[in-house]
Amino acid sequence: MISVGIVGGTGYTGVELLRLLLRHPNVEVKALTSRTEAGRRVDDMFPSLRGHTDLQFSDLSLDLLKSCDVVFFATPHGVAMKHAEELIAANTKVIDLAADFRLQNLEQFAKWYGMEHACPEVLKDSVYGLSELNREQIKQASVIGNPGCYPTTVQLGLAPVLKSNEALVKPESIIIDAKSGVSGAGRKASLGMIYSENADNFKAYGVAGHRHHPEIVEALENISGQKGVFDHILFVPHLVPMIRGMLSTIYIDLTEAGQEADLQSLYEQFYANEQFVDVMPAGSSPETRSVRGANQLRIALYKPQPTKLVILVAQDNLVKGAAGQAVQNMNLMFGFAENAGLNNIGLLP
Repeated sequence: MISVGIVGGTGYTGVELLRLLLRHPNVEVKALTSRTEAGRRVDDMFPSLRGHTDLQFSDLSLDLLKSCDVVFFATPHGVAMKHAEELIAANTKVIDLAADFRLQNLEQFAKWYGMEHACPEVLKDSVYGLSELNREQIKQASVIGNPGCYPTTVQLGLAPVLKSNEALVKPESIIIDAKSGVSGAGRKASLGMIYSENADNFKAYGVAGHRHHPEIVEALENISGQKGVFDHILFVPHLVPMIRGMLSTIYIDLTEAGQEADLQSLYEQFYANEQFVDVMPAGSSPETRSVRGANQLRIALYKPQPTKLVILVAQDNLVKGAAGQAVQNMNLMFGFAENAGLNNIGLLP
């Protein structure tokens, strides 16, 4: 049994993390912090947790957090890096669900997040927490940068073709057309997120540039071992009028070898032993509702033309795209069964 702290427990990601951890067989949640709700019972704010916890929100106390085995930061960007060095010095592991430990490129981090990195030495030793691709490094890590939701779909969607011994695709041709439910924007109040602005509405955002673009580029370079070929890929996210769920449609040109390859078999074999990645039968169309509430990602492939590949990837942005993947990483770090606390089946309908 390990003790866990959660910093930032009032946002959607924080409460999703708490929901998963309360059912984890190897975890005791010891601390749950909030800047604004200290002293308030958690189940008063989130009635869905009534009968499952008597925790109260507390102020952030580093002494309390240092007594935990692992601390999750479900906070805005810039918070985890202020405390990570002190926590790991106390042998407390850190899993950050914001962007503090996603990008190794300090210039890109400063450009996209508007701040200098507070602990570049810790960043160097951190591990990017895409569980399926970095499993062995995660097992040895003290600090994890949990991937962004969109980058998770893109990397798992493209990994089999990019890691192939043959050049199957043309990386510079990648177009990512991604859609997310509004919970991806967080729980903060803002005009663009209110019901009357989003219901019966569908819009693109971040078209001129999105923070997840440099993360996608750096991650695909690491997956493929190729530098400089992903800089100009197109990535356009969209906001759809649903609470949770994400669907990324990835378009890419095939090489001659890719046109001849059995890509369906390639994907099935690549993910054959991955319980949280489902390669659907040829001709399928993954639906966001099939992964709602589950730490599951579904992939389907199409070749609408001999030289073109379309990859469809669906996940719950709050689970496999955030809190679920964070718990999966924790399981790897502490040697638990990788699916511990993560066996929820998607809610349908």
